[in-house]
Amino acid sequence: MAIEVVVIWLIIGAIAGWLAGMIMKGGGYGLVGNIVVGIIGAFIAGWLLPKLGIVIGGGFVAAVINAVIGAVILLLVLRVVRRV
Repeated sequence: MAIEVVVIWLIIGAIAGWLAGMIMKGGGYGLVGNIVVGIIGAFIAGWLLPKLGIVIGGGFVAAVINAVIGAVILLLVLRVVRRV
């Protein structure tokens, strides 16, 4: 895997995690935590959205949108687990 791909994953993860934290109000986990949430969110959205028939498109913006959707889903699940 090229270093450029890793850097792009980190950038998308950071943006998506930060945006998801802003959307969820208080769901942020700091820089490293937001990157992890964003990357895991991208995997969640990459698996879940096509199964629901939702295709956003390709490119950087679409990748960030997908990752944000997945990160919000992940933060919702984490909140439910914390409360239980």
